Amino acid sequence: MSENRHPFRLTGGCQCGAIRYELTAPPERVHLCHCRMCQKAVGGPFAVGAPVPRTAFAWTRGTPASFASSSLAHRDFCARCGTPLTFRYDDAETISVTIGSLDRPKDVPPVRHYGVEGRLPWLDLLATLPSETTLQMMSEAQRRRYVNHQHPDHDTPPDWSPPQ
Repeated sequence: MSENRHPFRLTGGCQCGAIRYELTAPPERVHLCHCRMCQKAVGGPFAVGAPVPRTAFAWTRGTPASFASSSLAHRDFCARCGTPLTFRYDDAETISVTIGSLDRPKDVPPVRHYGVEGRLPWLDLLATLPSETTLQMMSEAQRRRYVNHQHPDHDTPPDWSPPQ
């Protein structure tokens, strides 16, 4: 889609770059969902979803795989690298993208919690834990060997492929 037609634009995609998408409207009701189904879907303590009208969402590269996680909803993901990408109720006019799959997740802060019955009690402790950067946690030998094969956090030409 042309950036001239849509002044608002967010992009995102999977870790390997096989699947890309764009949003042409700002997400609303961005939220953390703590329900057990979302925990399993993203492999983490909660999912963070950014709903937009389906009319403001488009796949721009590739076709995701889909899983019917319940009788009411589907979750789209990259079949190649496994990145969870969306959650959508079958009868809703919205689709929620996973915040981590956005190119600029920091631009889309959450405003509420859902599924709090599944919220893990130790989440309140996170800010008190010791922390270090990714490079700090690697040994010197690992840092020398490290090559990132992940798709960059921006759109790339259709023939883009990860470095070998």
